[in-house]
Amino acid sequence: MKKQDIQSYQFLCLGLFIVMLYSCGPKWTESENASGFQIVHNDGGKTLGYSSGSGVNILTVDRFAFKDLNKNGTLDPYEDWRLSAEERAADLAGQMTIEQIAGLMLYSGHQRIPGGGFGQGGTYDGKTFEESGAKASDLTDQQVKFLTDDNLRHVLITSVESPEVAATWNNNAQALVEGLGLGIPANNSSDPRHQADSDEEYTLGAGGDISRWPGPIGLAASFEPDLVRRFGEVASREYRALGIATALSPQVDLATDPRWYRFSGTFGPSPELGTDMARAYVDGFQTSSAEGGWGFESVNAMVKHWPGGGTGEGGRDAHYGFGKFAVFPGENIQTHMKPFIEGAFALEGGTGMASAVMPYYTISFEQDPNGENVGNAFSKYMITDQLRGKYGFDGVICTDWGVTRPDEGMAVFGRTPWGVENLTEAERHYKILMAGCDQFGGNNEAGPVIEAYQMGVKEHGEAEMRARFETSAVRLLKNIFRVGLFENPYLDVEATKTLVGNADFMTEGFEAQLKSIVLLKNKDGVLPVAKEKTVYIPQRYVPASENFFGAPIPAYWEKPIKPEIAAKYFNTTDDPAAADLAIVVINNPENGRTAGYSEEDAKNGENGFLPISLQYDTYTATEARDPSLAGDAREGDVLNRTYKNKTVKANNVSDLEAVLETKRKMGDKPVLVVLRMSNPTVVAEFEKEIDALLINFGVQDQAILDIVSGKVEPSGLLPLQMPASMSTVETQMEDVPFDMQPHVDAEGNAYDFSFGLNWKGVISDTRTDKYLRKNM
Repeated sequence: MKKQDIQSYQFLCLGLFIVMLYSCGPKWTESENASGFQIVHNDGGKTLGYSSGSGVNILTVDRFAFKDLNKNGTLDPYEDWRLSAEERAADLAGQMTIEQIAGLMLYSGHQRIPGGGFGQGGTYDGKTFEESGAKASDLTDQQVKFLTDDNLRHVLITSVESPEVAATWNNNAQALVEGLGLGIPANNSSDPRHQADSDEEYTLGAGGDISRWPGPIGLAASFEPDLVRRFGEVASREYRALGIATALSPQVDLATDPRWYRFSGTFGPSPELGTDMARAYVDGFQTSSAEGGWGFESVNAMVKHWPGGGTGEGGRDAHYGFGKFAVFPGENIQTHMKPFIEGAFALEGGTGMASAVMPYYTISFEQDPNGENVGNAFSKYMITDQLRGKYGFDGVICTDWGVTRPDEGMAVFGRTPWGVENLTEAERHYKILMAGCDQFGGNNEAGPVIEAYQMGVKEHGEAEMRARFETSAVRLLKNIFRVGLFENPYLDVEATKTLVGNADFMTEGFEAQLKSIVLLKNKDGVLPVAKEKTVYIPQRYVPASENFFGAPIPAYWEKPIKPEIAAKYFNTTDDPAAADLAIVVINNPENGRTAGYSEEDAKNGENGFLPISLQYDTYTATEARDPSLAGDAREGDVLNRTYKNKTVKANNVSDLEAVLETKRKMGDKPVLVVLRMSNPTVVAEFEKEIDALLINFGVQDQAILDIVSGKVEPSGLLPLQMPASMSTVETQMEDVPFDMQPHVDAEGNAYDFSFGLNWKGVISDTRTDKYLRKNM
């Protein structure tokens, strides 16, 4: 053999040896990321992340890397990322103790970062945050306890100091739980957190703490489901970068009673629009753009509130005892289920349906054919017979927050065991489990869940109760597996800082805000306002009020549009005589924290119930229902909850006075009203006196001024009806959409669903064609 041939043969053998060596070697590599966590890249498989201090090791099986979460040196099915979420969840549920499953069923009370829970707050080594010297991203003593001792794995996060702090806190929490027991990661969640603040300034190309979008009713005003889907896609990426894998949204209740104080959190009263928006929102959050289904960009959507919470009698809300009854005088409960059944449960993306559902606090009065009137989470008929049985939902069902806490009176917030007030805390947990729910919102302690388990053992036996717990465990675990938390729950903090609130997302959010603004009146084309015009913007009086928990908020005066922002659009003046135009910013009528109820009225020997008014000035409810449809005959409660012939006035009647006073000062010069609206409003009290009316569903001032100045043409449509009077509000049925007489303005336009103006006049386009025909 020639020397050249021998060398070629040797090179060939060496190449074959290298190929054979590679084909037999590991198909994964490991490195440490900038945040100090180990990252394992599987060639053609899942990327893993783990903490070197948690005790977790890497197993090599079939040349791939897997995390040995339970530290037994063997690849268990739940550790095998090649298997389905269902297979993995079933294996893990079977390994869990009852105490571990009970912890999985808990959903924490609201957690601030830093600061911990509300109320007394959290401590750090027994000290307040300010005294402790702790980092903002450190876990509180209470968080460590409920993660460690109570096996809690679902944490509700509210305020965070910054995206960086949120990401670091997540990493700290995940490193803690990864080293415990079976290594089940935390599934952190959030209520909606993208709402725009009016006085935040948007600058093209600038980032922020998170992108800013309109709230749900503002998104509905766009009449564009594709925009809502895009919001979900952006929000889900920001959520995951903050360590949030579950969204306690969307709120798809049909807001068929205009007085409900949670109206603005919905997509309005339209069954068709609400259904399309629900589907788009859930698809946007759950469908990973990278994988077309579940993946590392996915966020579980917990759609709420089954079977629809927008029908409280008299518009009252069930966070309080005076609002615990939902009524259906139009026998229309099926319509309220439509956004769930045809929207959130019928997705176009690869995730199929919403992964979780939250029932509302309300007693759906007289809807159970078995005659039981209890809060929806306690109702076997509503949960097992309807949601699970009739409609086939097999995802997680989580109660709303605080339903197992004891009732402490008509006007006490957040203690809502409606219909089961006589049961103990453990008995309430047991009834919820037997109704078919999986999880307890706002509960940090496993003790009552374990006690409920023991009740079930006595009634049904150990095997049946164990199976019942495992059923819920599988549902809960699937939601954690599907979003990839078992593979890598850790965040690259620098990547979080770059992604959350980046310039592109901020721009998309601002453009969505513009689409949410509705122009209702534009007499003689007074808008847009030319830049050389001089504008008077009066200060707004904000009356004294209370927060959700009853703490007083003193009265004050505000500049409703920052002068420095307004000055970029027009000349401004504090002298009405020197102005060409006035812009008056007001809020819709406000009825106070406990709208619809007065403890003072009850102390004076009356039943305590009052009207909820959508007008500013004095209103007497001469047409109110008497007797009420629902009531409670228990001692200390009220059976007939009528408020007929009682009189109220909006807390902010000063807003009406401001409009009329400004008109007097301006004389014949135009007055524009910007109505910051969370509920439909009776504008008949001032509409004839003004020249233009813009509806602001919660946007930045710049978005309003872009419309006023003509920089952008208005395109929003009313996602609701503006009532002609309180008479039509009083006589409408709480569960029926579009059964009010709409206001007709001085120009002859009816402020009805899907109405809106642009510079040319009444908007008529594909959106109005699609939704108007179905609803009018």
